[in-house]
This record gives sequence, C-alpha cells and structure tokens, in this order.
Amino acid sequence: MNCSHKTVALLFTLACFTHRPLCAANFDWPQWRGPDRTGVSQETSLQKSWPTGGPKQIWRYENAGEGYSGPAIVGGKLFTMGARDGNECLLVLDASTGKELWFAKIGPIFSEGHGNGPRGTPTVDGDRVYAMGSQGNLVCASIADGKIIWQQSLSDLGGRVPHWAYAESVLVDGDQVICTPGGSKGALAALEKKTGKLLWQSAEFKEPAHYSSVIAADLNGVRQYIQRTEKVIASVASKDGKLLWTSPFPGRTAVVPTPIYRDGYVYVTAGYGAGCKLVKIGPSNEVTDVYENKVMKNHHGGVVLVGDYIYGHADAGWTCQNFKTGEEVWNHRGFGKGAIAYADGMLYCQDESSGTIVLVEASPKAWQERGRFKLDPQSKIRSSGGRVWTHPVISNGKLYLRDQELIYCYDIIKD
Repeated sequence: MNCSHKTVALLFTLACFTHRPLCAANFDWPQWRGPDRTGVSQETSLQKSWPTGGPKQIWRYENAGEGYSGPAIVGGKLFTMGARDGNECLLVLDASTGKELWFAKIGPIFSEGHGNGPRGTPTVDGDRVYAMGSQGNLVCASIADGKIIWQQSLSDLGGRVPHWAYAESVLVDGDQVICTPGGSKGALAALEKKTGKLLWQSAEFKEPAHYSSVIAADLNGVRQYIQRTEKVIASVASKDGKLLWTSPFPGRTAVVPTPIYRDGYVYVTAGYGAGCKLVKIGPSNEVTDVYENKVMKNHHGGVVLVGDYIYGHADAGWTCQNFKTGEEVWNHRGFGKGAIAYADGMLYCQDESSGTIVLVEASPKAWQERGRFKLDPQSKIRSSGGRVWTHPVISNGKLYLRDQELIYCYDIIKD
C-alpha cells in the first residue's frame, strides 16, 4: 500500500471511530462578534437540530467573576474578562477543557445596578491580546502568560466614562488599536499596537462615547473606521482620523448594536424606540438615506446579516427584515429578547431573562425552531437588574455561553 492509500485508510478509520465529518470547517473567533465583527461564523458541519435538553455540555467554568465580557477564541485558548478579587481581570482558559491558564489585573471594578465588571470582549492579534475594562483601562498583554506590555487610560485621551461604563471592544487593524474615548479631543483614537503610543484622534468628530464598537471597511479606495454615537453615524480615515462622512441617527438612552457594512451600504439600529437606518455611501463619500424606520429596534443583543436579510430582536419580537428595502419579512413574539449569532444556516438566539437558547433556521420564510435548552445552573451573583447579556460564540465546533461567573462550552458538531 503506497503512502496516499495509507493516508486514506487512516482517515477512514478515524472517521469510523469518531463518527465526525472529515470536511468540517472550524474557525477561531478572535474578537467581538467574530473575525469580521458581523456575528456570523464560517463554521460548517454543525448540528441542524438539538435533542431534548440541548447539545452535550463539554465543560463549565465557575470563576469568571462578574461581567458581561464575551469570549474570544484563538489557538485553543479562550480570552475574556471578569471582576473578581477586588479587580477587573483578563482571564485565559483552555478552550477545550475550561482549565484556567492565567489571569491579569487590568483595573478597578465598575459598580452599577445592572451589574458590575467589564462589558467588552478582548481582541487577540498575533502573540498579544488587547482588552479594555469598564472604566476605560486599556491593556496590551502577552497571550503566553498575561504579562502587561503597555496600558492606556481613555481618560488621558479626553474620554469620560459613559453612564453604564465603557462597553466597547477595541479594534485591532493593521498596526493600530482603535478605541472610542469620546470627548473634545476626538471621539475616536488610534494607538500604535506595539507600544500604545497615540497616533491620532478624530479632531473633527468629537461626540461622547456610547456603547457600540468600531468596524473597519474599505470604501472608495480608503480604509475607513465606522462608529455610532448617540446622535450620528460617522466614518474617519484609518491613516489620520480625518472625518469622511456623517449621517444623523439620534438614539435614545443608549446606542449599543455594532454597525453592519456591505458593498457601500451601512446599516445601524438602536433600541428604546429609535429604530433602524440604511445609508448608501457614494464615490465621493456622499451619504444617501435608503430607508429609516421602526421595523428593527434592537436593544443590545445585536443583529446579523445573512444573505439579504437582517435577523435580530426588535421591541416587538424576533424579526426578519429585508436588508435592501427595510421591510419586515416576519415577526415572532413567542421567545424573549436577547442576543444572536449565526453559523451554518442556523441562528443561535438567547433569551436574556430565562437563559434559554434556541436554534432557529435562518430563513426568510418563518421562525422555524429546531431545538432549545436552558442554562443550568445559572449565576448566583448576577445583579437583580442584570440579565444573561453575553452574546453567544460559535468556534471550532463548540458553542460558548456565559452568565456572569459561569462560562459554558457545548459540542455542536454534527454527528
């Protein structure tokens, strides 16, 4: 038997023993909302339905501390943040076993009635991880051991902590770390990722920070950073922070969901009755409104764009919206509001109040449920004003969920 035949035989044997697909495509999830900040995973060969009780739980970790920080998954490690032992900390676990590998203190704890601790998700880039605590304490640490390489306070950049704390997950793009201190020195700031040195602030864009995270887009031959504040959508040039365009879209109380970009169009939504808006950016960065309506009023569970349809929770229930026209396609009121992620044709929808996760076909035809389960046990330290607000993460055939001090890992590979 030649080498190629031996290889085929070995693969066949492994398949027989594991009963797992050999063609499954697995991907890391290195930052907030995945590789491109869309909440859409490229995973394949995942389960299309769940048995009663949900997928198999692989492990549960019980010492993440208070906070809503989500997981970033890279190289077999899980990175997140939590408040414990009197500090906000950056935590790293083995993503396969849940074993804690190290933790690093990053700053004082933010206390608030809806829950204490960090809100943002770490961003992993190469051999470093970048994480920002709830009071704007931004650190760069070694992924090997958690040693702090540099740190920067957003207050030194003119920032003022928002009412419910900084919730942004910083963006690493090329040689820059992009954050939103807000304020008179410039709403956006770029730091040199190796040293933390300030490179620029957006002097023409000076809105106070809210709770959204920046996205990057290549548009009209220019790398752009797009961000939401309470009053506007804005874009600045990546090289110097020069303001390229703005579009008014007043939020109410809190502006949280991350913008979505596709082919020259930018979509935003916000809760508290604000609604949603789609704009088209022309060749000279002129802005044209495509639509603005109340079909999608997303609080902070986020939305995903799959094909030509937006999915997420609006004030009136889980909603499918036509991305191009803004029209409602369907609405489902039988499941509580919460966060969403997408992978392999399926929506992972989470009820923030009950801690129930539902698997739903991503289809414009209707809400088609294919299984559900409830987090058990649930947090013993969650504030009475808090909910299960950490977004679902799908990476390397696993579903990761969090409820404060508890992090859960489930096997969702198709048998």
